Amino acid sequence: MLHVITGGSGSGKSAYAENWLLEQREKNLYDENSENTNPSAPLYIATMIPYGKEGETKVIRHRRLRAGKGFRTFECYRDLVKADIPVNTGILLECMSNLTANELYDEAGNMNKPEKVKRQILEGIRHVIEKTDLLVIVTNEVQGDQMEYSEETKIYQRVLGEVNQSLAGLAEKVTEVVYGIPVEIK
Repeated sequence: MLHVITGGSGSGKSAYAENWLLEQREKNLYDENSENTNPSAPLYIATMIPYGKEGETKVIRHRRLRAGKGFRTFECYRDLVKADIPVNTGILLECMSNLTANELYDEAGNMNKPEKVKRQILEGIRHVIEKTDLLVIVTNEVQGDQMEYSEETKIYQRVLGEVNQSLAGLAEKVTEVVYGIPVEIK
């Protein structure tokens, strides 16, 4: 199952995603009709490159919030399709907006072709889906404000929006978290 969870910054989507995944895993592990009896720890695919003090602080905060939940962290900033992901019973990929930015710009800061980036991200997601029974992807809502942005930012927003649309089409479940309240979209 693929579940896409979206929302604005600070909406509570990360906590919701973690808790939802753990609840689903527990249900599946103890469902006598389930073929999956592997109780391995869920995998947390971290996509944020922790640039500077602010990035490091955010990573520490997220690790603290996940503490005691049993996640194994797997850092993968780009090229999901090449990632050596172990077969498992649940993956939380956080977050698509970071992965999109990492794929859109190479390590030297040059912009890659948007169509290639979109294709590469979706191939990577298909690769991850092959490794798990349950994939939860956290993404961000970046189109909601009325500000005028640079052309580069508009390209990023367009690519992320198109990736999110493709993911929603693949997903069995889509949820938007608004002020900590999950609103089922699909």
